[in-house]
Amino acid sequence: MEYSVVISRFDPEKDRSPYYQEFLVDAAPHERVLDVLLQIKSEQDSTLALRKSCGHGVCGSDAMLINGENRLACSTLVKDLESNRIKVEPLPGAVVEKDLIVNTDPFWKKYRAIMPYLINDEPPPDRERLQSPKEHEIIEESTRCILCGACTQSCPTAWANEDYLGPAALLKAYRFIFDSRDQAKQERLRKVASDHGIWQCYTAYNCVEACPKEIDITWHITRLKKASLGL
Repeated sequence: MEYSVVISRFDPEKDRSPYYQEFLVDAAPHERVLDVLLQIKSEQDSTLALRKSCGHGVCGSDAMLINGENRLACSTLVKDLESNRIKVEPLPGAVVEKDLIVNTDPFWKKYRAIMPYLINDEPPPDRERLQSPKEHEIIEESTRCILCGACTQSCPTAWANEDYLGPAALLKAYRFIFDSRDQAKQERLRKVASDHGIWQCYTAYNCVEACPKEIDITWHITRLKKASLGL
């Protein structure tokens, strides 16, 4: 089947603003949008710039705006778009470096700000720090986050406030704050309860709709709000 693929193009070295370019591609319905983009890059325009790594929905590097929704190109089948027209753009709300590649430095800065690692000052055990199935169940859903940024770049608050931590960083904070093995709960809660943290979330649910792993991010942020009331 022939698909019309319309891609947002922008080369800062020669373009004053983004523009759209159309490519006609033959693809099977079961192929992924990533396959289509790589076919274009290989056979029609080698200058097309995009990020991709594992290609299997694990690394999160190929998140982009596909037919108006933040998705992973490697996890989106062309048949699921229910159209022979595919429009591909960079994630909204981020500075475009080239074509479908956005500057992720602000995203990772916010991620690092919540201390995304286990903090425990007790002497390490001989093997590992144990956690019961019931304790892990509390954080299990949050551990599925692959840090693709689709949620944060779908958030109206993140678009309006460049200092807002954003859904991805807050979800990762939840993952450690509610981890029974971690000892930095209060410190992290103070970080997420700051002026640019959880209280800037207005529950628009965009993050939930955008998450390719179907994580209820808003629910986790609500739990953080309740926990912070005890500070």
